[in-house]
Amino acid sequence: MLRELRTFVWLAALCLLASAGCTRQSVPPPQVAAPPPPPLATAGTSDHARLEQALQGRGLSPEEAFELSERMLVEGSSNYNNEETMARLELLLLKALQNDNRISRAGLLRNLGIIHYHQKQYKRARQELQASNELNPRDARTHFYLARLFAQQEQYYLGKGMQKKAQAQAKLAQTELDLARKLEPGNPLYRQGLQATLRQEQVK
Repeated sequence: MLRELRTFVWLAALCLLASAGCTRQSVPPPQVAAPPPPPLATAGTSDHARLEQALQGRGLSPEEAFELSERMLVEGSSNYNNEETMARLELLLLKALQNDNRISRAGLLRNLGIIHYHQKQYKRARQELQASNELNPRDARTHFYLARLFAQQEQYYLGKGMQKKAQAQAKLAQTELDLARKLEPGNPLYRQGLQATLRQEQVK
């Protein structure tokens, strides 16, 4: 009896080993969970944090991108002196322009032109501001920045001794400034002369 029991146990063990060998499957490596997206911006989130979140994947609609850039590009903001912030805003606006609609396009182009103006990329700024003006010719700030661009060009030609070209740019600058004043007569920034505005730029 004992001999038969041992034989049974031995046969059972062999069957168990054989079964384990036949059915053994490779264990897949554990999956690494993707890092969670940044938290949604709340009312207390700073605009710099919103900008960071937007570039990390928490996308903004074109309207939201415009509103964020509008706040961060207010005249006199210290953001103009921060190259990293300006570069990030530029990237945000370029992304928004790929998905925008006509409602927000003029504002996105204008703010992109403002960024390039302060980066001294005057050719790009002029193209974007003029494209914005074609979509919305009643935006005072667009006219104001076009006036500043023409005033910069006037100074360039004066430095080259090209008086006639300088005078032509000065006339264009005054026309744009007059339009800005007409559209927003109460804006003190538009009431001052362009040369004063350019001097303030140099101080920053």
